[in-house]
Amino acid sequence: MIMGTKLNVGLISVGLDTYWNQFHELLPHLMQYHDVIKGHLKNDRTEVLDAGMVDSVPKSVDAAQMLTRGGVDVLFVFISTYALSSTLLPVVQNVKVPVILLNVQPTAAIDYDKINSLADRSEMTGMWLENCQACSLPEFACVLNNAGISYSVVTGFLGDATVWQQVDSWLDAAFAVKGMNGCTMGILGHYYNGMLDVYTDLRKQCSTFGTKIELIEMCELKALRDSVDEQSISAKIKEFSECFDVVTECSDYELRRAAKVSVALDKMIANHGLGSLAYYYEGQPGNDYQDIITSIIPGCTILTGNGVPVAGECEVKNVQAMKIMSLLNAGGSFSEFYAMDFNDDVVLLGHDGPAHFNMSEEKVKLVPVPVYHGKPGKGLSIQMSVSNGLVTLLSVVEKKDGLSLLCAEGESVSGPVLNIGNTNSRYRFDCGLRKFIEQWSSAGPSHHCAIGVGHIAEKLEKVAFLLGIPIEIVK
Repeated sequence: MIMGTKLNVGLISVGLDTYWNQFHELLPHLMQYHDVIKGHLKNDRTEVLDAGMVDSVPKSVDAAQMLTRGGVDVLFVFISTYALSSTLLPVVQNVKVPVILLNVQPTAAIDYDKINSLADRSEMTGMWLENCQACSLPEFACVLNNAGISYSVVTGFLGDATVWQQVDSWLDAAFAVKGMNGCTMGILGHYYNGMLDVYTDLRKQCSTFGTKIELIEMCELKALRDSVDEQSISAKIKEFSECFDVVTECSDYELRRAAKVSVALDKMIANHGLGSLAYYYEGQPGNDYQDIITSIIPGCTILTGNGVPVAGECEVKNVQAMKIMSLLNAGGSFSEFYAMDFNDDVVLLGHDGPAHFNMSEEKVKLVPVPVYHGKPGKGLSIQMSVSNGLVTLLSVVEKKDGLSLLCAEGESVSGPVLNIGNTNSRYRFDCGLRKFIEQWSSAGPSHHCAIGVGHIAEKLEKVAFLLGIPIEIVK
């Protein structure tokens, strides 16, 4: 289960009131199908607001008012039989949330022999109308297209596993979008000087994802660190040993230094109610701020593994991608391209941290590094490889016309990696190394990306639809 605030799911069935007096068993049967759908939508992370059968314009107005008051996040519309577009339009125009049309029959095919064996043609017609879902779909599409209302369609039948997989995928995507809208992102420090690709328009981040931004001062983190007591340090070092394979080269001094910052980070996250964090700082040699920033990776890795993703180098766009991955229960680890292996047709990706420790092939190692490449100082870092298996890469891309998503599905494979105190994994893509690198880079992301487990491009397409932004999939 994806944890967080419950998703408010709206549900209506659309039909035609003229039918009910003509075919007496039709409405009860359609409502049975409606209840099957409702039962699937309702679970421990959703609240279903059921407006029932909407079969006339007055009922559509009432349904819109009910769903609006209930604050629905997404609306599922079961096309139960033929229904007028004039019945559907007022609902979706007024509720103003993403619309999923369920073009779902009760069975895979009409029982032709059963219907044709009936003596009463009225009864035959009523049974046919139970299977008449597709009749309204072109009409609805025509009207919604002309009204400029976005929608998506799920087609199948009630016993069709693909239908429920699609419905679940929509719920996951809507839950992730709601999570993004409710997320407060902290920004600590400043951009890595000269990395023009990571610079971003925070207004676009807020307006596109609904993210709230908190700009946090280093002196606040320092004050929190300075107030950490011995008991908290000991507890955090114990947590390090539970989360990491702490190598013997890690000195007590470095462990205590990292533990103090980790405790302070936890307090800072709680004080601001943060759901994600982007950070970078350098500081002067010997300065307290540099001491803090060079001991931050273990604490940030624990936060990331516990659902509060943290991106280094103040990579705001990438922490958004990591948060989407986290909300989809796919992990979301901070990475960049490390090298190309043309012999094995794989690309190596990694970073010096933070990472998502729950994605590791083996227990994450906590190791000392004598120098942070391209950054000041030294300290503890993490070394891990992503579990072998299916993966998805995700970037939030910023172009002149706004934000978009970029993703690619691949596989984490075994083989030699660099044991330099960084995350490091080998990835293979069906399109091949050369084509993948060129297509991915040409899409214009920053040099960072988020790695998630599983193939979830289909869910990410739905996330993009719900956000109203484009998505590009490298294949």
